[in-house]
Amino acid sequence: MTAILRDFLEIPYDQLEELNLQVKEQRRSRVSAAQLREERMAYLAGEKRIKAVTVCFTDLEGRLHMLDYDKKFLLKSDDNLTFDGSSIRGFSAQVESDLRLSIDWPAFYWLPADVFGPGKVLVFGEVRQRDGSPYPGDMRSQLKLFLDELYTSQGLVVNLANEIEGFLFQGRNAEQRYRELGEFTMVSTSGYYHSLPGDPLRTFIDAAAEVQRAMGFSNEKDHPEVAPAQFEMNYGYTEALIAADQILLYKLICRQVASRLDMTACFLPKPVTGVNGSGMHTNISISRDGKNIFHDAAGEEGLSDYAWDFVDGVLHYAKDLCLLLNASVNAYRRLDPHFEAPNQIKASPIDRGSMVRIPIGNANTARVEIRSIAPDAPPHLAIYTLLRAGLSKPTTAANVRQGVETLPDNIYDAIHDFRNSALITEVLGTDVQTKYADLKEAVADRCPRRLGTLIKRAEVQFHHEVTNQYLWSRF
Repeated sequence: MTAILRDFLEIPYDQLEELNLQVKEQRRSRVSAAQLREERMAYLAGEKRIKAVTVCFTDLEGRLHMLDYDKKFLLKSDDNLTFDGSSIRGFSAQVESDLRLSIDWPAFYWLPADVFGPGKVLVFGEVRQRDGSPYPGDMRSQLKLFLDELYTSQGLVVNLANEIEGFLFQGRNAEQRYRELGEFTMVSTSGYYHSLPGDPLRTFIDAAAEVQRAMGFSNEKDHPEVAPAQFEMNYGYTEALIAADQILLYKLICRQVASRLDMTACFLPKPVTGVNGSGMHTNISISRDGKNIFHDAAGEEGLSDYAWDFVDGVLHYAKDLCLLLNASVNAYRRLDPHFEAPNQIKASPIDRGSMVRIPIGNANTARVEIRSIAPDAPPHLAIYTLLRAGLSKPTTAANVRQGVETLPDNIYDAIHDFRNSALITEVLGTDVQTKYADLKEAVADRCPRRLGTLIKRAEVQFHHEVTNQYLWSRF
């Protein structure tokens, strides 16, 4: 009989869900990071079947980066983790490359072993400068600090739910191979609600939804979307930082599950001409002492004055925000009025062409829905600036809800508005504002200035979630 050489942690899905929901509740209950660090370190030291801890962070453009640390090393060195920031687009220059990683112990996840491999857990990290202070380009840290300040100073809790759409294409790495193939091949031609059980799209959705549920997403419903081979998996609202983290995990899960099925999960906003693009409708509400202060049964569309002030702030700064909510050349194909494009700078309960929609709600569910945001938007950066704009109470917001203007239809206009925005300068600082705009301009300059009708190779090849050192040099 062959001896078992490896005995790594594998937890059944139902137990995974319980563990991850407990961690989520600890975050929502604001259990101190020091207490959770002690608990997690003791757990890792005692659980012999864990071999590595995946520490992840996000760059300025919203891509997820992951580093696997040997568990024994991490237990001894969790306060001295470093990495080369010059290798991350938008981070430090080569002459000042060393950056630190500080583990955010509350943001801890147990992983399904059949999808991510046995013997690993995942935790989010915060990027720090050499002296240990927050790194200005780490927008997750900036969002976390802002949310903590809102809670500490005003007792406010921001709640979010994201509806993330994507496409499923045949073959692995279909985006990276677009340069040679010149097209995407859909796995299914079925559409909204009527994909058959067991077909490739439904098989993928079922598998990805199981992983999300196991990781504590609190699933609600999942289904094919309007376009062929398009999908959406909805889950419950939660606090803003957790929600932003879940956007990154949602896309990671989808890509990993699709790859195992010899497919590609794609989050380009408009990867296929002639069909609906993909959005990431973002539902926002704010509560105090457990009460939704966006709700007022007697208010216009059931919203309070506070909520309408928030809407006015978002609409007032719509063009300033556009490059963050629509972060790629390809995203401006989606802002096409022929395909339910939310490109009108107005708010409406029914008009799906509005940038902001007011869904039907009650005391618990009253919210505003930002419809113009694309699934490739940098989640922490986009949510942080949306909140800063919505809570800014601009003095010149009168009549901004009427929809007399539309969002930019190309990335160059959006870059111009972003560079010249006083709000963005105030919120992000000149250095981050310039770095982000320069990154987007570098991509735009490699793509056709006029989009035309057909998807161009360059807008896929140089897309920030697709390109790499090799593809970037193929110009």
